[in-house]
Amino acid sequence: MNLRRAEAHDAEAIFEIEKACFSVPWSMEAIETELAETDQRMYMVIEVDDKVIGYAGAWLVLDEGQITNIAIAPEYRRDGYGAMMTRKLIRELFKKGMNEIFLEVRISNVAALTMYRRLGFTVKGLRKGYYTDPVEDAYIMSLIKEEEATV
Repeated sequence: MNLRRAEAHDAEAIFEIEKACFSVPWSMEAIETELAETDQRMYMVIEVDDKVIGYAGAWLVLDEGQITNIAIAPEYRRDGYGAMMTRKLIRELFKKGMNEIFLEVRISNVAALTMYRRLGFTVKGLRKGYYTDPVEDAYIMSLIKEEEATV
């Protein structure tokens, strides 16, 4: 298993994971743009047997990190890879000077909510109709740097 910063050549693998995991996946062009914006973006990938099986990304805005997506290929879920990758992303964001990290998560995504809570995130609010296909509300969750003890 290898956790590392995502690079431009990872775009195709990330795109395949997007299509497998999300009802409204990001386009290949959007992924390539995200990976190219290294000053304002941070993406991590996790590899098993030299194959990218998951990725996580965030936008860096002043002293706040906004997690954009976290995804693990379906056949590798429930083995702890998502938590490992998310912990690494959080540590790297705090090293970069972020004081708080935000994310949105579907209110029905019990597995993700459980993981985020274990990592120290707390619910800060609700975004009505945030997700489409299907339409669903999202919890806004955050992790403040001082609260990172579980990471």
